[in-house]
Amino acid sequence: MKGAVLYGPKDIRFENRDDPKIIQPTDAVLRLAASCICGSDLWPYRGLQPIDGPTHMGHEYCGIVEEVGSAVKSIKPEQFVVGSFATSDNTCPHCQIGYQSACVHREFMLRAQAPFLRVPNADGTLVPTPGGTPSPDLVPSLLACSDVLGTGWFAADAANVKPGSTVVVVGDGAVGLLGVLSAKQMGAGRIIAMSRHDKRQKLAREFGATDIVAERGDEAVARVKDMTKGIGADSVLECVGTQESMMQAIKSTRPGGHIGYVGVPHGVELDGQQLFFDLVHLHGGPAPVRRFLPKLIDLVLNGAINPGKVFDLVLPLDQVAEGYRAMDERRAIKTLLQV
Repeated sequence: MKGAVLYGPKDIRFENRDDPKIIQPTDAVLRLAASCICGSDLWPYRGLQPIDGPTHMGHEYCGIVEEVGSAVKSIKPEQFVVGSFATSDNTCPHCQIGYQSACVHREFMLRAQAPFLRVPNADGTLVPTPGGTPSPDLVPSLLACSDVLGTGWFAADAANVKPGSTVVVVGDGAVGLLGVLSAKQMGAGRIIAMSRHDKRQKLAREFGATDIVAERGDEAVARVKDMTKGIGADSVLECVGTQESMMQAIKSTRPGGHIGYVGVPHGVELDGQQLFFDLVHLHGGPAPVRRFLPKLIDLVLNGAINPGKVFDLVLPLDQVAEGYRAMDERRAIKTLLQV
C-alpha cells in the first residue's frame, strides 16, 4: 500500500509502505473509512518539532476491522470502530480512573494516513459503533471523535465547564472549534471564541460561541476582562500550545477558575510565583479520548452534534501533500483524506 511519510520540513510524500499485519496477539488491523491531517502534524511539517528520519504520519482513524490477533476478545472482524490516538489496555490503574492516554501500555499511533492500519491493544483502544456500519455521511464526525473532538471535549472537561459558566476558547483550529462545541454541550452560558479568521468565526458561532474576540495577547485579555466586568472567565480552554496562548489563557481566567490546556506545548515556560498568585487551576495534557469515545459516538449517531463540519477540505489520500499545504497556509481548517 501507499501512505504519507514526512522526510523533513514541507517534504511530505505519498509512497509505498509495507502492508500492516498482526504483530502482537492483542493487535487488530483496520481498513480505514477515512483519514485526516491534524494540526499537531503541522509542528514537524513546519520544522518546529524534530523528527528522526522519515516518519510515517497520521493518528486519527476509524474504519472496518479486517483481522484481529489471537488474544483479542471484544473486537471482531467486520465491526466499524473508532479509536484514540493513544492506545490503552483500558484496565491498568491509570485507565481505571479515566486517564487512558497515560496507560502503562500506551503507544502513540502513527501511520494512519494510509488505507490500512495496525492498532495495538485493540480491546482497550477501539470502540465499535452500535448498530453496525454507519452511513457514509457520519464518517467525518466519527473520525473527528478519534482526536480533535475528544481533545476539545477533554479541554472543556479539564477546565471544569459547568452549566451557565463563562468560557473562553483560545485557538480557532479544529480542536479549539470543537472545544466551543464541547463547552456548549456541557451547558456553558457564555462562550468567547478567540479568532481573527472569518470562516472560523462563523463555524465557532455555529458550534455555540456567543462572542468573538479578534485581539491577541494582552489586548485579548483586556477584552475578556472588559466583557466580564473585570472578573475573568470561569473556564478557559487553551488549544494552541505557544507561550503567548498559554499566558493569554492564564491571564483571562478568574481567581479560582480552571484552565484546560491541550495544545501541545512548544517553548512554553511558566513563572511559578506568578501562578502562585493567579490562584487558577491548571490541568491538561494528551487527551484521554478513550474515556469519552462511547459518549461522543452516541452524540454523533443520535444527531446531537456534527463535529465533522471542521473538515472544510476533502482530498483523495494521494493528494495528502496538498492537504498539508492548505492547512499550513490556513486555507483549510482541517483536511479529510478519502481512502
